[in-house]
Order: sequence, then C-alpha cells, then structure tokens
Amino acid sequence: MTKPSPSVSASLSEVSVEHRGTISIVQLCRPKKRNAISDGVIAAIGQRFDELPASTRAVVLCGEGDHFCAGLDLSELKDRDAVQGLHHSRSWHKILTAIEFGNVPIVAALHGAVVGGGLELATSCHIRVADESAFFALPEGSRGIYVGGGASVRVPKLIGAHRMLDMMLTGRVYKAAEGVGIGMAQYLVPKGEALAKAIELAERIAHNAPMTNYALMHGLPRIAEQSADHGFFTEAMLAAIAQSAPEAKARVKAFLDGTGPKVKAH
Repeated sequence: MTKPSPSVSASLSEVSVEHRGTISIVQLCRPKKRNAISDGVIAAIGQRFDELPASTRAVVLCGEGDHFCAGLDLSELKDRDAVQGLHHSRSWHKILTAIEFGNVPIVAALHGAVVGGGLELATSCHIRVADESAFFALPEGSRGIYVGGGASVRVPKLIGAHRMLDMMLTGRVYKAAEGVGIGMAQYLVPKGEALAKAIELAERIAHNAPMTNYALMHGLPRIAEQSADHGFFTEAMLAAIAQSAPEAKARVKAFLDGTGPKVKAH
C-alpha cells in the first residue's frame, strides 16, 4: 500500500472508521467546520474506503455534529489558479467514482447541511437516509463558482437538470421532506434517527449475496444509460453470473426447501 502524504495523514483523524461485523461506519469528524471537505479530507475519505477490510459488506457514511457536510472548504479555493482548480476537481471525480463503483454498497445518513460538495458526496452513495433536519442546496451559483465534484452528472440523474438549474440559479434550498419527494434521498426519518436507520439498512444489505450487490451497484447505473437492446443483454449477462455464484445456489436451494426467508413487509 502506498504511504499517504503528510496532508492525508493529518486529515485521517478527521475521517474516522468503525467496523461492526460485516458493516463499516465512515464518519466525517470536522464538526466545528460543519464537516467541510478540504483537500486533505477528500483524500482521507478515499483512503478510508481503500482500506476497508474484506469482511465489510456494506458501509454507512455519516457526519459528526449538527451537519452531514456543508461542502467544500472555501478557505482553500481563493488562491487556486485554473490548472490547480482542474486537478482539484478531477481528484474529487476520481475518489467519488471509486466510492460509487467500489466493492460494497454505501448508505449515507444525512442530517443538517447537505450542501455543495456535501451533496456531491451524498449522491455518490447508493442509498440516502435524510432526517427531518436535513436540507439540500447548491450555493455555488450565488458564490460565482461552479460545482466541481460531480454534481453536474449525478444530481440531474436524481432530480432532473432543470431542478438543478433552479437550485444553482436561484439558491433554492430543499428541506428534507421536499428533497426526499424529488429524489434527493430515498428515506425520511425523524430528527436524530438517520444514523440508526442507515445502520439498519446497511445490515440488511450486508446479508445479500456479495455478487448480487456488486451487480446492482455496477450494472444498474450503466444499464440506465444504454439502449434497451444493450441493456437487455447486459442484464442477461449479470443475471447469469450472479446466479452461478455458490452462495446464490445455496440461497435458492434453501428457499425451495422451505428453510429460506420469505418476502414480507418490513
């Protein structure tokens, strides 16, 4: 493993990780900065995910304090030139894409600010749980800048390009229930309960066959961008591979024997 740079090493204390059996909890730990993401923190996030043990089957991503993440640490922005800005943005793309298309599903527990870069981080996760204190915004438009961590690609896929345009042009802020209603998150829970719900979902996900989880994470986003004919073929390939896994065969056998779990409302 490559030794982390001094800036990353210093920021590892601002991104904690806890392992609980088959799930891991990754937490942003800059509450005094509303968990704003510096260059060191984004690199530390990438490192924490790179170092997850093989036993991890699902991850919960959360933030310490009153907010999930208030976005980019703007104190680092003022002295960047265009070339530095380009490389900075591409570093976010690399890390968040590695998270989105990694080995295990990620559930984000959202509360307070889910703003700018915080929304970009959240949308790289597969499931998002928002509590009633959460609010969503992209204030870059009013600050004379442009999103650079992948929002142009990920956010319109969730809410549509014109809703994102509205957010950036007017500074519109979506409260939790509104955000869930348009697709920013899939779950809405009472204030203070996002983390517990996210852990519950992660534990459920961790019980799935790993190959099925992997196929869903990597297959569905790509199929959504393919033609119907290509999508059907990709689906057939994934179905064939997933069902050939020994764990899948054991689960099907258990269902047919009457010993496996049945579908029921949660």
